[in-house]
Amino acid sequence: MKLYYHPLCRHAQKVLIALYEKQAYFHPHVVELNDAQSRHEFKSLSPLTRLPLLLLHDDTKLPESSIIIELIDSILETGTQLLPKNMKHSLEIRLYDRLIDHDLHFTILALEAEKNHKQLDQLKLKSLKNKIKLFLDEMDEKLNNSYWLCSDHFSLADCALLPCLFSLQHEFHLLDYEHLGRYWMQAQLRGSYLQVKQEIELACADNK
Repeated sequence: MKLYYHPLCRHAQKVLIALYEKQAYFHPHVVELNDAQSRHEFKSLSPLTRLPLLLLHDDTKLPESSIIIELIDSILETGTQLLPKNMKHSLEIRLYDRLIDHDLHFTILALEAEKNHKQLDQLKLKSLKNKIKLFLDEMDEKLNNSYWLCSDHFSLADCALLPCLFSLQHEFHLLDYEHLGRYWMQAQLRGSYLQVKQEIELACADNK
């Protein structure tokens, strides 16, 4: 397997956490979409230049993070089972994965984009921050009843949530939340997250 990704892409971070949880052997290929040559080379594999992209041994291409994780969880018996066999529980995990990707991740993207504008729209900034806070409040309430997001076992939903929390940890004071703060502290001790965090920090250092 080959993974084309960038360490600062949250969906790539999500897949990396899953791969490390599964103890998967893969060939990492960092793609710099801001570099013309790197983008051109990647475009021959993925015309839409979507990251991350998993390339399988049979040349099957998977350009979507949740599908990548579901596949590796189904074909690898090693490491953490990220989606349980129980259908009801699996549907809950998939639901929160989708909510995190669509409601939280894209709101963070919108907030980041707005902050890059020369003239800030304070009302829009406030609206986006309120939307994120509402989502975090919901996560805090849910974590009152479980160790990880959807149960006492690490899952696909946690792979999706942790990269978002990394982006929000300081501005939204995650440790002020009773249950979400506990969750965030324990996540930072998990090996898969620590590996991804190290890659993020190295990428940030290279960009300075």
